[in-house]
Amino acid sequence: MHRMRIGTRGSKLALWQAHHVADLLRAASPGMDVSVEVVKTKGDRILGVALSKIGDKGLFTKELEQALFDGRVDVCVHSMKDVPTALPEGLALAGCLIRADARDVLVAASGTTFAGLPAGSRVGTGALRRLSQLRAVRDDLDYVEVRGNLDTRIAKVRDGALDAVVLAAAGIERMGWSAEVAEAFSVDTVVPAVGQGAIGLEVRADDERTARACAQVRCAATDACVAAERHVMRALDGGCQVPIGAYARYEEGLLVLDAFVGSLDGSHVLRSRLSAASQPPNDTDAVEAAVREARALAQRAVEEFEAQGARAVLDAVRAAGDERPLA
Repeated sequence: MHRMRIGTRGSKLALWQAHHVADLLRAASPGMDVSVEVVKTKGDRILGVALSKIGDKGLFTKELEQALFDGRVDVCVHSMKDVPTALPEGLALAGCLIRADARDVLVAASGTTFAGLPAGSRVGTGALRRLSQLRAVRDDLDYVEVRGNLDTRIAKVRDGALDAVVLAAAGIERMGWSAEVAEAFSVDTVVPAVGQGAIGLEVRADDERTARACAQVRCAATDACVAAERHVMRALDGGCQVPIGAYARYEEGLLVLDAFVGSLDGSHVLRSRLSAASQPPNDTDAVEAAVREARALAQRAVEEFEAQGARAVLDAVRAAGDERPLA
């Protein structure tokens, strides 16, 4: 019997994702012995410091990857927005599941929309990407850094510490908390994080058996879209320390890519929307060609940004740092 040990973080959302993967693997390979192992990461332990100030890449993945190297787990389940664009040598992505809603949403104490929040309202967000884009729309709100799991962040709204908080739609939906959402931001307003809404599977590069098992549950179209987004992030040397977003999807015979680079105060916002004729790959055999097409489109976006001075904007962000208070 093939044994599959899944490594995951221990939050409610991470456990939901890991058990969802386990269910899919069991359905695809009846009789497979699948178990879930919790691994605590640096990002889980350090909660009193903004992510942008910690500095390390792989805050939510390094310890999981070490468990892979050590042979304690066979596959790691990640939120793809947490996965650095450069993987350690010897590890590989075995694919992503079908993507959930990639957008950002607002949870507000009053149930009001973002436009309806009174001036001076305290709005929590943990991402510089969100901060830059939201400030570009409304600079009259008090934006504060917020850390912790989804339930912790929502609790800050319920207990009055925050008037609203901005979160990923996918996590809210997976936890069954969609009733808490006051508004979903359009991609035109807030470009999502790279990989947001996608669950990724990381394996040892030489573990062909596990890779084959994961291939049975992967979504080739999601793989191609996430590859495009990660190319933008990698080419611009991005991470949680700078405001970069990218979101690719297939629409009516086109691969469409929205991307964003901005300053912390929202005064400099660069956006790109590009498309190319393309059909979503429908199987694993077609994914490599689709990924090449997706990365080529992403490179066009990178070149467009560079021509607009994106690197100078990002260098200024790195030099200034994020001075928001931590809620």
